[in-house]
Amino acid sequence: MSDYLAERDHWGTHELAVLGDQARGRRLRIARRGATLVNFEVPSRAGTHDLADGYRDAGELDTRPSSRFAIMVPFANRIADARYSFDGEAHDLQPGVEGAQRAARHGFVRGVDFDITELSADAQAARVTFATQAIRPGLHPGYPFAIDLAVTYTLDAAGLTLQASMRNVGDRAAPCFFGWHPYFRLGDSPVDSWILQVPAAAVVRTDSDYIPLPGDAARVALEHAPELDFRQAQAIGTRELNHAFADLRYDADGRARTRLRDPSSGLAIAMWQTTGVMLAFTADTVTRDIRRSVALEPMESWSDAFNRPDCAASIRLEPGAERRFLCGVEIASA
Repeated sequence: MSDYLAERDHWGTHELAVLGDQARGRRLRIARRGATLVNFEVPSRAGTHDLADGYRDAGELDTRPSSRFAIMVPFANRIADARYSFDGEAHDLQPGVEGAQRAARHGFVRGVDFDITELSADAQAARVTFATQAIRPGLHPGYPFAIDLAVTYTLDAAGLTLQASMRNVGDRAAPCFFGWHPYFRLGDSPVDSWILQVPAAAVVRTDSDYIPLPGDAARVALEHAPELDFRQAQAIGTRELNHAFADLRYDADGRARTRLRDPSSGLAIAMWQTTGVMLAFTADTVTRDIRRSVALEPMESWSDAFNRPDCAASIRLEPGAERRFLCGVEIASA
């Protein structure tokens, strides 16, 4: 019997890919809808524990409350007032919508049924690739660009790797970047007692709508924001986090690791990424299970990046060009 397996399954009307590491007792279930991870099972002191605080049933996968484990493309998080300009042209993502109803969040693919283009396992890993051509001119108001997106999940001895590939298949440059919105539940204790470490030198200041402040005012060195300084591992406590951390510090292998541990359960993870920012969210405003999980969101660029000159280079994708983003989850017991 191979250590790894890759197979198909169903969850209500939704088709799933299942990746298993049988030697280590780990299993992932990922839905075609949004290429959304719905379970991340690992061994624990109590038996098997699901690290993913994902959707509870197939109906939630349809309605997507709190965007749990959302793949966020062509933008992550928010665009201020759902408007932006690119190459001198103004765009409106919600034409005809006014006032408080205006909101552009988390891209266009959360409700898309991706195609499974690879599902395989060998002696080293199990992997699945989801692909979509759902980002095309005319399909999404205010976004007249063509992006092919592929997302590959790989489960191996080190844990989970997620690779996103974004290719501009149009005839004009496009604004485009990747983000992932996972929620992790490491145990049954409140997140106040969990230990967090974020290897960042700065935090992004935002307004009341979580839009970064204009210009240099947005980037604050953590020496000047000690209440948000998690460079040394410490308990989250009563702090409410919904903050992006910038100027990440990378280990010798080129990965910046944000670490989260629940002392009660003994479970610990490291969310790693090779570029971008890390947004930490203590789930204070979700629709259920408030402060029972922590979202660690690796993003290739900032919230409202489409409107920020300081993010222009990181989001620009020329015709025919492809850009990839790598992140993943390492699992440990503590």
